[in-house]
Amino acid sequence: MIEKEKSENEKSNLIVDLTFKFSLEIIVYTEELEKLKKYNLSNQLFRSGTSIGANLHESQHAESKADFIHKLKISAKEAEETKYWLLLCQHSENYPNCDTLLIQIESIIKVLSKIISTTKNQKINTTTN
Repeated sequence: MIEKEKSENEKSNLIVDLTFKFSLEIIVYTEELEKLKKYNLSNQLFRSGTSIGANLHESQHAESKADFIHKLKISAKEAEETKYWLLLCQHSENYPNCDTLLIQIESIIKVLSKIISTTKNQKINTTTN
């Protein structure tokens, strides 16, 4: 689906693609939680899990490097919150398996962290030259 949105000139963006796919999987998982009447956790997980990609998508049109970093940091915070909710699901009885989602969120957190640190270093190097 995300492929349809891209023009022929646009290159694939790993983190945008990862977070979009993750959001789709969060939707499916939270629908499973709702079927089990786990509404509170489902709502929290849905909001934080889909917010990662939404903020990241917004960062692609940032007004400056500082704005870009700020939006990525919001995505990173949402990713950490999502990890927390997934860990609660993993350690609670009668919750669907979320191991795959936990692996994905760890990858997303690592990539976001790397992008933030690289962008900060580029910003520092640009201002010192």
